[in-house]
Amino acid sequence: MLRWVCTGSALSALVTAAPLAPPLALPAYAAPGPGERPVARLLTDLQRLYRQAEESTETYNATEEKLKAQRREVDGLNRGLAKARASAHDGKGAAGRLARQQYQTGTMEISSYVRLLLARNPRGALDQRHVIGRAAAERAAAVTRLVEGEKKADGLARAARRALTTQVSLAQRQKEARDSVRSRLREVEELLASLSAEELAAVGRAEESGAERAQRRLVASGALGAPAEAGRAPSARGERALRYAVAQIGKPYEWGAEGPAAFDCSGLTQRAWGVAGRGIPRTSQQQWARLPRVSLRKLRPGDLIVYFPKATHVALYLGHGKVVHAPRPGARVKVSPLAANPVLGAVRPDPRATPVAGYRPPKLPSGATKGADRGWAG
Repeated sequence: MLRWVCTGSALSALVTAAPLAPPLALPAYAAPGPGERPVARLLTDLQRLYRQAEESTETYNATEEKLKAQRREVDGLNRGLAKARASAHDGKGAAGRLARQQYQTGTMEISSYVRLLLARNPRGALDQRHVIGRAAAERAAAVTRLVEGEKKADGLARAARRALTTQVSLAQRQKEARDSVRSRLREVEELLASLSAEELAAVGRAEESGAERAQRRLVASGALGAPAEAGRAPSARGERALRYAVAQIGKPYEWGAEGPAAFDCSGLTQRAWGVAGRGIPRTSQQQWARLPRVSLRKLRPGDLIVYFPKATHVALYLGHGKVVHAPRPGARVKVSPLAANPVLGAVRPDPRATPVAGYRPPKLPSGATKGADRGWAG
């Protein structure tokens, strides 16, 4: 699995990070003459590659969850099949024993009527006939169990084969998604490696200024409901989720990672809320699709902010227009302006929970806001 780690600016760190693969020819990004690559174009190309990588990452994450569930289904079917086959085997043995007994005592059953007529103790003969009848019923029940057991074993065997076929298909899809992520990230590395120090600095400044402008517009629009927003408190679980996320600040982004050493964006939000006692879906798309929506004007700390039209990035709301998130490869978990990426909307994992009393925001570690603000830009 690819893993990029840096301690400062994501752009500069990506250039100096250990290479993902042996040096590749860079025909698409060969350095042209001065002025031939506008900063806006470079930033657009970089953001496009990040977006494509994130889409593949989320496909990988979703497929991984399906594959885990499919493996559990296959294991369960295999255990059930083993029990059914053992039961059928036992049934065959019982049926064989009953068949032998019937062969050996068949004439006695016929003569039981004669014995009843000739017996000195008719009552005793009747009791014996009752026992014989009960044995016959037991034989019939054993045969029924054997037939039903065979049918159950056959059905489980077919289901297990279908489930295994699905598992193989999911494993192939997971591999394709993994390869796609690696391909897109190599393209990012190639592009960054082709830039001069001046171009890298210019792209970084353009990215930062774009995020600052977006944040000013968001605050000025009143979309966050300021100044009333400043006094909002999280739920008890929301506070625990947020404090967990803040405690992860400084840990590296790693695609597909769910912690505790590294995270991708949705891996961080899922684990934070899981630690708080509320399980949520694995991917940002699933979190957006399945969790209750909440207006930006009603945001409270711990809510999840989802970004980009395809819901490919997610962060935890810190309050006061800030979020905690795992931005992208080469960056670390950090605090960023809420509008550092294009906002799609917000969701709340525990909509019925009441806010805590006397809430005090978590203390941020030193350097919490350093590094790349933007996630998988589109």
